[in-house]
Amino acid sequence: MKLASYWTDTTTRFEGLDPAGLDARADVVVIGAGFTGLSAALALARRGAKVVVLEAGLVASEASGRNGGHCNNGLPYDFGSVARQLGVEQARDLYHAYDSAVDSVERVVREEGIDCDFRRNGKIKLAAKPHHFAKLEKAYELLHRDVDPDTSLVGPEAIGSEVGSGQFYGGIVMHKSAQMHMGRFGAGLAAAAQRRGARIFENTAVAGLTRLSANAIRVKTEHGTVEAAQVLVATGPSRHGPFGYFRRRIIPVGSFVVTTEPLSQQLAASIMPGRRNATTTKNVGHYFRLTPDNRLVFGGRARFALSDPASDAKSGAVLERDMKKLFPQLRDIRIDYCWGGVVDMTADRLPRAGEARGLHYAMGYSGSGTQMSVYMGQHMARAMDGDSAANPLRGLPWRAIPGHLGPPWFLPLVGAYYRALDWVS
Repeated sequence: MKLASYWTDTTTRFEGLDPAGLDARADVVVIGAGFTGLSAALALARRGAKVVVLEAGLVASEASGRNGGHCNNGLPYDFGSVARQLGVEQARDLYHAYDSAVDSVERVVREEGIDCDFRRNGKIKLAAKPHHFAKLEKAYELLHRDVDPDTSLVGPEAIGSEVGSGQFYGGIVMHKSAQMHMGRFGAGLAAAAQRRGARIFENTAVAGLTRLSANAIRVKTEHGTVEAAQVLVATGPSRHGPFGYFRRRIIPVGSFVVTTEPLSQQLAASIMPGRRNATTTKNVGHYFRLTPDNRLVFGGRARFALSDPASDAKSGAVLERDMKKLFPQLRDIRIDYCWGGVVDMTADRLPRAGEARGLHYAMGYSGSGTQMSVYMGQHMARAMDGDSAANPLRGLPWRAIPGHLGPPWFLPLVGAYYRALDWVS
């Protein structure tokens, strides 16, 4: 079992510029070379802006390259709950933004010729308990009637056509959802931004931000400084650097993934005949999908801890046990890859984007970042170019989380709470 992301380990790595050549002026500095930052850099460069991208590590090597490989439409949680929080009209608009987000990924893949196995296989949300299906039925009625007619309900009697496990009791299929190879997409997106003129510097962490005037910010790194008229913070749950404002509003939550050896065609068909992305209805549930070469990519909140090699290995053992419990036919299958990543959760699980303290930002995708990061990168490029209405998340309040200054000391308590919810339900 290799402690590495399957996506980044099976990708020809993008090579950024030599940071020794950093000292420069730019129209925009983008901090973070994940999908948000790269998408914004591509869109800004297309508009003729002089763009510098600063990445503390390697391109698309954090959340963008350490996820489960899903590109799903639909809200992070139940539409009815979001409607009660924001109102039906705003919830519907946000739902359709997630639809458009998947379209935006497909459009970038097509226009920039990125070879990343993008496929519209759809997503199924699986009822993990019999009475969960009753809740899914009610959710489906509202969703199909008023929001997204491109959904379908799969009853308990037909669930075998979607997933070869006796532990699910029906589900909702969202047909617009897609999947892709995250590492190849990240490298391709970076190459596209660079072709359009963006300058991308890896291993260049930001150490300081200084406002010089209304139209100038100095961005300091260990390799030099860049002065720019605008800065876009696209760091996600960064635990380092001058980003305390965002750390107080983001909860970094560990999520873990394992990937099997390639399965035979017959075995792959026995576990996922629909070949869709799959998520489950438990609070501490799982997400999984097949790759084109029939590996099962299986992830979840195996442990409420952050990622490091020891934590990843422990979580991998938990996930392997859970996977083989759901799919006993995989009992003799080898795990080839195991990795962890950090999800940038907000208190209400809705993303945020806008401007604060003179900095533009987009983050807080809460586990639905693949599509929304690309979409919000593009829309923040428009907003920064003067079209403030282009930001579909404008106006969402974003208060600091009481008692949270960055390190998530309360994660074990949160984990115990959600496991208890799953048990009593």
